[in-house]
Amino acid sequence: MSKTPLLDKINSPEDLRGFPSSDLRAIADELRLDMIDAVSKTGGHLGAGLGVVELTVALHWTFNTPKDRLIWDVGHQTYPHKILTERRERISTLRQPGGLAGFSKRSESIYDPFGAGHSSTSISAGLGMAVARDLNEGDNNVIAVIGDGALSAGMAYEAMNNAGGRDERLIVVLNDNDMSIAPPTGAMSAYLARITSSGTYLYMRDIAKQLAKRLPKTWERRAARMEEYTRHIWQGGMWFEELGFYYVGPIDGHDFDQLLPVLKNVREARQGPILVHVVTKKGKGYAPAEASDDKYHGVAKFNVVTGAQVKAEPKAPSYTKVFAQSLIEEARNDDKIVAITAAMPSGTGLDLFGKEFPQRTFDVGIAEQHAVTFAGGLACEGYKPFVAIYSTFLQRAYDQVVHDIAIQKLPVRFAIDRAGLVGADGPTHAGSFDVAYLGCLPQFVIMAAADESDLKHMVATSAAIDDRPSAVRYPRGEGTGVKLPERGVPLEIGKGRIIREGTSVALLSLGGRLSECLLASEELASFGLSTTVADARFAKPLDVDLIGRLAREHEVLITIEEGSIGGFGSFVLHELAHSGLLDNGLKVRAMMLPDRFIDHGKPEQMYIEAGLDARSIVATVFAVLGRQDQLHASAHETTPDIA
Repeated sequence: MSKTPLLDKINSPEDLRGFPSSDLRAIADELRLDMIDAVSKTGGHLGAGLGVVELTVALHWTFNTPKDRLIWDVGHQTYPHKILTERRERISTLRQPGGLAGFSKRSESIYDPFGAGHSSTSISAGLGMAVARDLNEGDNNVIAVIGDGALSAGMAYEAMNNAGGRDERLIVVLNDNDMSIAPPTGAMSAYLARITSSGTYLYMRDIAKQLAKRLPKTWERRAARMEEYTRHIWQGGMWFEELGFYYVGPIDGHDFDQLLPVLKNVREARQGPILVHVVTKKGKGYAPAEASDDKYHGVAKFNVVTGAQVKAEPKAPSYTKVFAQSLIEEARNDDKIVAITAAMPSGTGLDLFGKEFPQRTFDVGIAEQHAVTFAGGLACEGYKPFVAIYSTFLQRAYDQVVHDIAIQKLPVRFAIDRAGLVGADGPTHAGSFDVAYLGCLPQFVIMAAADESDLKHMVATSAAIDDRPSAVRYPRGEGTGVKLPERGVPLEIGKGRIIREGTSVALLSLGGRLSECLLASEELASFGLSTTVADARFAKPLDVDLIGRLAREHEVLITIEEGSIGGFGSFVLHELAHSGLLDNGLKVRAMMLPDRFIDHGKPEQMYIEAGLDARSIVATVFAVLGRQDQLHASAHETTPDIA
């Protein structure tokens, strides 16, 4: 008779806490297998979650979640957490339309007290919750788990600096899964970690500090230095102590004999704040992920036995790869070109650039603010910096873009990857706002690639702009399959292009919706509506001549973009209003992302939901003309294949 898996008896952390500590090893092993099986079928983030299996079990077993607030930084470490917190039956829906999010999400579960798709927010949020608890005279614990590179961001240090100067009880778990600050040294390290986390130690240390304050200042300083020197000569951690945290560790994050007593001690401690330094291995327990933690950070569906990822053969090179190769070509002819990434070398394609130009490639860590101002410094000295960054992450450095780059008119080039909707990563990673938030900045040049050939020319254009900042935005995923030119050629600044000539309707596209505009024009032609399709190429400066021509020669003008309100459509409407072109009865509509966040799903379905597919464009034209009934009648007769 087969034994019932322990995990089958666990629906919530309360169930988990009903098991003795001796069972936790078996539960962790089952949890790891459960996670591997789920991600093999859905794809998603694998390595980081595998690395925190034991830590996740230990935290939920030790603390009274959800009353005790457990905050996960970044969020892609939370798959084991989701399985243990009443979501195991839905884990097969991970990152699927209508399913579980790939990150922590407040609306999804009471066990997710703070949502996170970007990094380095957990300590700030945790401190806020700890202050609120004390204002409410509560007694729950607040635990922030930060790691996977998130500690490289300035926001984490700002939060630690603030927390270290206060008295709130806050527990920060540093999940060190790359390079240990001070490697654990077996039994002695575990013993020291346990002793220094105990209530007795913290109590005696606090008494010693109070006593030292009553001594003459010179003796107080000597006592403090001696205490720090004695302890840190064995363990390290002085840097965290200087920020005001009690430092505990490092401890082995896969060893329950180390994890449980330390977590219990810090749970019972009444001093605050405390940092527990836990060392884990990314991909732990799954050989392919352990052997290649970068390739298994985020995965497609894969074969559990072999680890081979199931990826469809690309029909065209990705925009990311086209950008990287285009930049390499430019850099071969210009030794002033340098490239900067904020901890995303492979995601932005700069790993390819770095192989050819290692001395001209700079990964600054998860530090977008620094990346932008660092690029500004390079530009001041005559270099041509390209800051390759996802649209969603550039938001984190907006003040630097305004203050350090735009005001000083520095020629920093922003390569904005993942423009528009991005699929399974959902709203936290969508590139919805960059045209709006950059377009309001004086003298910025903003380009949007409609296809990979256009992107190549736009990289060359950015390289040639040496008197002001510029940006080129492009989507995630494969290109359209157009033939690429051998070399990019700088475009005329602020000039678009006519793709297809018509007389009745004008579709003015910015970016990746051009192919949908062409499909829409074909259906409109079947209804006798002759349609012009134009590619704006530039959101700023606008091609006012092109806009004027489209307005004067057509009855209807529709703008289409993969961005929020306040972007390209708003710029065009402003131009039409100020030029008086709206006075002649022109019918205008701006199509953009709706005024809400769109949950994760397949990109093509997300754009249908957003109303930015070919069928929606056709419907908009008919609505403007007041001919919806004709379109509806036709739909009943036949459903044209415009997909």
